[in-house]
Amino acid sequence: MIDFDAAAALILKAARPLEAETIALESAGGRALAVNLKARGDAPRTAVSAMDGYAVRDADLATLPARLAIAEVAFAGRADVPTLPPNSCARVFTGGPVPLSADRVVVQEIVSRDGDDALFETTPGEGRHIRAAGSDFRAGEVLLPAGTILGFRAMVSAAAADVATLSVVRCPRVVILGTGDELAEPGQALETPGSIPESVSFGVAELARQYGAEVIARRRLTDTPDTLEAAAGQALDEADLIVVTGGASVGEKDFARAMFAPFGLELIFSKVAIKPGKPVWFGRANGKWILGLPGNPTSAIVTARLFLAPLIAGLAGRDPAALMTWRDVILTTPLKPCGDRETFERGRLDQDGVAVLNTQDSGSQKALATADVLIRRRPGASGLAAGDLATILDF
Repeated sequence: MIDFDAAAALILKAARPLEAETIALESAGGRALAVNLKARGDAPRTAVSAMDGYAVRDADLATLPARLAIAEVAFAGRADVPTLPPNSCARVFTGGPVPLSADRVVVQEIVSRDGDDALFETTPGEGRHIRAAGSDFRAGEVLLPAGTILGFRAMVSAAAADVATLSVVRCPRVVILGTGDELAEPGQALETPGSIPESVSFGVAELARQYGAEVIARRRLTDTPDTLEAAAGQALDEADLIVVTGGASVGEKDFARAMFAPFGLELIFSKVAIKPGKPVWFGRANGKWILGLPGNPTSAIVTARLFLAPLIAGLAGRDPAALMTWRDVILTTPLKPCGDRETFERGRLDQDGVAVLNTQDSGSQKALATADVLIRRRPGASGLAAGDLATILDF
């Protein structure tokens, strides 16, 4: 059995990005760039107007009032750059090309019209209202570095690079295996004597998706060695990462690790000195990662947040260490002394600080919906009073 920090370090060591794949731009949201994204061209490609108005030469406004013939009209999307004859102006609209000889765009609000002439009576001010060619970025410039997560802002930049496809880190494929003879599919448990709804895999699946995984299967298994072994072999053929829930204690039907033994299971750690979640384990077989979570719902979800979330994030090209960023906040309720195992209490944040949930049982499910932080307690730590600082992790 190892301590939490040692286990977390082993997870982070394993959390390396998978290979790249090329996908359509429209499908890339939420993915991690595998390589730097460079612009194909300048933006804007030519000088364009930043306002609706009139493009002029400064020399033609040296004496006011001035009357200039409107020689050209340039809307956004015009392919050619207009020519501006002497003593004339161009009617331009936002995004439209500005004549090469123009010095500025005068906003339309201070210009009046007289037929095909524009009348300038007011000094236009300092603003030129022209976006120079390449003023946003140049061809070949890196718009987004490798590792960028393509959120809604980054997707704008990606599209602006004028690319139809992107090289991104492949999403890890995850199979979740829920073990236990007592488990029934939700909606069937009350009709099945001795059973309980299988709830853990639904939370694990959603956590996996949230941190970048593609959940390709969620299977409920009975505690039958042949069935478990066959399911293990199938999952190893399909997935990059298999998550097993339950079957990791010392009971007569705890086969979670044994089901992978025929496939050369290499255990990286088998237990962690934490509460809840001591039975959590981590290994590798046939080149695939396997994470075993406890069967109790709170234990499973706490250990999934501590170990599965950074593992998936790293495989998906995100920063796994960012998911292990602890911070100190004020306690609004007291904490009892900690026992001999490092403990992760469930808590809830508000504007005043963090409150410890009343229910800390490892089998509790109702309280999970209200917890949004884990409170870290070192082994043997003394009690804390309301107003003291507690170390927390977003849950």
